[in-house]
Amino acid sequence: MSSSGVLFEVNQPLGVGEIIEYLITLPTGQSPDEDVRLRCMGKVIRSHENFAAATMERYEFIRSRAGHDVPFAAGATAS
Repeated sequence: MSSSGVLFEVNQPLGVGEIIEYLITLPTGQSPDEDVRLRCMGKVIRSHENFAAATMERYEFIRSRAGHDVPFAAGATAS
């Protein structure tokens, strides 16, 4: 993961140029209820075998409230 994108493992091929939505969970070291979650939108820029790389065009922080995901700051963009 970098400030502009991610490399991740996939279980099916993704097409270069495909727009995807993905979720990143960053553990806080406390309880899973306190983990930081990012909902991201991006475009696949590389795909090979079972790995793909995608940009991080837009993201929003998600916090869990009583078992439901609630957007924290919608519309943030990566630069």
